[in-house]
Amino acid sequence: MNAVPAWFKVVAVLALLWNVLGCVAFFADLRLSPAELAQLPEAQQALYAARPAWAVAATGLAVFGGVLGCLGLLLRRKWAVVVLALSLLGIVVQDFGLFVLVDGASLAGPVAVVMQAVVLLVGIALLLLARKARVQGWLV
Repeated sequence: MNAVPAWFKVVAVLALLWNVLGCVAFFADLRLSPAELAQLPEAQQALYAARPAWAVAATGLAVFGGVLGCLGLLLRRKWAVVVLALSLLGIVVQDFGLFVLVDGASLAGPVAVVMQAVVLLVGIALLLLARKARVQGWLV
């Protein structure tokens, strides 16, 4: 096993926190009551109504896979690569459901599009980091 650079652990911890926030947002989304949903703007209500259940499940895969994958990075385990790949798959499936099938861009607005782009880029970066760590011998 090769020595791991100091920045690797810092990045893994920050990525873990990012994904934990994703889990918090996911649970908040699931716990949204009908009364709270009624207080949202009409476009957001339409977005919630149009979301397929599989897209919501993909979001769960994305955030929980992200947490588990980042824990794998911190524990320096090779399985982190596979788990982060599954997390990225969850992001892509979620985005397909949100932006292709439901037209979430027009319903949720440009801020949601930018946020989802950031989520996608972070997911890609984490998978690339995990692959690099495996190649460098940082993961066992």
